[in-house]
Amino acid sequence: MTAPAPAAPLRLIIVDDHPIVRAGMRSLFPADGSVQVVGEAATGEEAVALARHLRPAVVLCDLRLGAGIDGVETTRRLRALDPAPVVVILTTFDRDAEILQAVEAGAAGYLLKDAPAEEITTAIRRAASGELVLSPELTARMVHVMRAPRVRLTDREADVLRLLGTGASNRDIAKSLFVTEATVKTHLVHLFDKLGVDSRARAVAVARERGIL
Repeated sequence: MTAPAPAAPLRLIIVDDHPIVRAGMRSLFPADGSVQVVGEAATGEEAVALARHLRPAVVLCDLRLGAGIDGVETTRRLRALDPAPVVVILTTFDRDAEILQAVEAGAAGYLLKDAPAEEITTAIRRAASGELVLSPELTARMVHVMRAPRVRLTDREADVLRLLGTGASNRDIAKSLFVTEATVKTHLVHLFDKLGVDSRARAVAVARERGIL
């Protein structure tokens, strides 16, 4: 009776703008050949080109990639390929808004770089098999965010909030939107009420936590 043929290795591309980080990621994978790193990329554009040519099963991608497109846009473009690789984000950034954006772009996993090596390798295999993979801490936070009441802003309130996030003063916002400072203050009152906050700083913080900003 012949032994079953060994499973084909899981083909992987690593995307990070720091060579030393890419080398560290390579060292995570077992020497048994079950995971085969077939390519590395320093930018999102390079990652998409490599994936189109090499057809990996999984792309392990950082969220911030220096010059060029970021990890969210890279994920979106990778998922538009045919065949589309599974994308797992491995990053140091754990803001709720960024996690939501990555998942909405098509990421099948979101892990932090300080996660244990075994957790990362297991997550990659689970993602490749079709699961959505988040660390337990991030999963709990995402459940909290998704259960939070949906905040509906008018287009003008969204404009004010966006400028508020840049640190703009009421006068700066008024000039940018061609309205009076009194109008800006009215929009801020409505924003504070909808977000349940009482300061500009809290408005920005809560908006980012909920993925609005």
